[in-house]
Amino acid sequence: MKLCGLTGGVGMGKSTAAGFLLSHGVRVVDTDDLARRLVQPGQPALTEIANTFGAEMILTAGELNRAALASRVFADPVARQQLEAILHPRIQAGWLAQVAAWRAENCPLGCVVIPLLFETQAAAYFERIICVACSPAAQRERLAGRGWSREQIQQRIAAQWAVEKKISRADYVIWTEGNPEIHERQIEKVLQRI
Repeated sequence: MKLCGLTGGVGMGKSTAAGFLLSHGVRVVDTDDLARRLVQPGQPALTEIANTFGAEMILTAGELNRAALASRVFADPVARQQLEAILHPRIQAGWLAQVAAWRAENCPLGCVVIPLLFETQAAAYFERIICVACSPAAQRERLAGRGWSREQIQQRIAAQWAVEKKISRADYVIWTEGNPEIHERQIEKVLQRI
């Protein structure tokens, strides 16, 4: 089985690219989805987050207070490292288990979507790495469309490597500006080469 990693900056089109890969028969696991599952009520990671950052990180319904946690960790690099220490090993175990299952099924091609692929030293696991990218202006416009303030956008961008650095280490780059058909054609060309 060939295994690809898909990465890119926040708001640059990783989910869209993953959707196109899925539509072309590629098995995909998204680490953001794994992270969301890890912080569901009753999960050990959620308890550890509450113990580390305080009970105010849990809403009355027992769910993670995402806004409060994001506000805390994106404003404080030490807090972000604490959160990453809680989540990253669990996330990695999750996607590695999925990859093992794909290998057992003799799946021809799998892809793991990891926003912090290079930052977490995961590159060695993959035969090929695809980076999605767009201009800083398009990125900021997309993130503003999520309702994020300028400060929130800047904090999230600063929490990741610059996209230029990711591009320089990737095997393939998908430029995500323009219409979806162009995006999909780029994915198809990459799949032909893989």
